[in-house]
Amino acid sequence: MKTIYLAGGCFWGVQKFFDQFKGVKHTEAGYANGKKPDPTYFDVCHASGHAETVKIDYDENEISLRKLLEYYFMVIDPLSYNQQGADRGIQYRTGIYYTDPEDLPVIKEYYDELENEEMRQSGEPFAVELMPLENFYPAEEEHQKYLEKNPGGYCHIFPKYFGLEK
Repeated sequence: MKTIYLAGGCFWGVQKFFDQFKGVKHTEAGYANGKKPDPTYFDVCHASGHAETVKIDYDENEISLRKLLEYYFMVIDPLSYNQQGADRGIQYRTGIYYTDPEDLPVIKEYYDELENEEMRQSGEPFAVELMPLENFYPAEEEHQKYLEKNPGGYCHIFPKYFGLEK
């Protein structure tokens, strides 16, 4: 079992998106890489410095890290700083946070490949953080699987992407 942490704007949609894939065994919405220990949603919305992040536990024999990254880049705007869709603020920044140093070469190779392509097309560097996980705190229960509990909830990810695995 492997774990990767992905910040892609509002964690409600990111969690729902990754839950659909075979090989993803568990996801958890939470707050990563901020300064305040054990923040609440209120703290995160008021400048704690955390990013809304989804912890993804996956079986690398069923889905590769590269494939997870391919899916991730399908649903984010990698050029947007502190914003995805209508959500704005530092908590909505994008980031790839890893705990296993052996994952870095895989992440970096794909990241650099995409960023170089984007730089050729737009001249813009990626706004996606790529760094080790500093900390992660699970979000409150009401935020776990939020879009399953609240199907009409707002999400910056297009609904068609929630059915890719079907």
